[in-house]
Amino acid sequence: MNRRACPAAAARRALWRTVLALMGGLRVQGVPGLPAGPCVIVANHRSHADTAALIAALPAGRRPAVAAAADYWFRGTLRRGICRALCAAFPVRRGGGGSADLAGAARLLAAGHDVIVFPEGTRSRDGRTGRFHRGAARLAAAAGVPLVPAGIGGTGTLLPPDGATRGPRRGEVVVRIGAPVNVAEMAERLVSAGGDAVTDATDEARARVVALMGAADHRH
Repeated sequence: MNRRACPAAAARRALWRTVLALMGGLRVQGVPGLPAGPCVIVANHRSHADTAALIAALPAGRRPAVAAAADYWFRGTLRRGICRALCAAFPVRRGGGGSADLAGAARLLAAGHDVIVFPEGTRSRDGRTGRFHRGAARLAAAAGVPLVPAGIGGTGTLLPPDGATRGPRRGEVVVRIGAPVNVAEMAERLVSAGGDAVTDATDEARARVVALMGAADHRH
């Protein structure tokens, strides 16, 4: 599979790496452990800066596409255009139909893109990681790709949920990428036991994200 960066992906990565460097720096761990092929990446969601952090952290050759809330990021023509240009985002509805939207991202995986999903569905206001919805694991299972956890630290300080009124602050951002969850292998193990691989993979991915997030937040 061709993993060379397209110019747009390279430009997005360079932009966000520059922005984060100016705002306090970016530290990335675990990139060598990413699967060779495309994957679904799931991460905690504390800030709008989380998307920028992941795009900056991933090699441009992975050409990440980001699942974004349709009711917020695709509400107007200008915001929609900016979101697509700067984040390679695609809309996912939160008020019904989101599962179908996310399932449609299988075409992006088939074309060699990583797909970034924030399974909590919204930003955490208290810093704790909420329940993960199952759509990301279901997408990984249907596409036959790994589910990769990522823990992000520092974005809640850089651009907190109330950042629209208080403005951004300087601070280092850390992205830690963990070991992939193989949903297909999990399904094979659970066949005889009658388990639900999507639910188990979702829970396992969340547990790994929480562990990675803690390590990122306590990096010093």
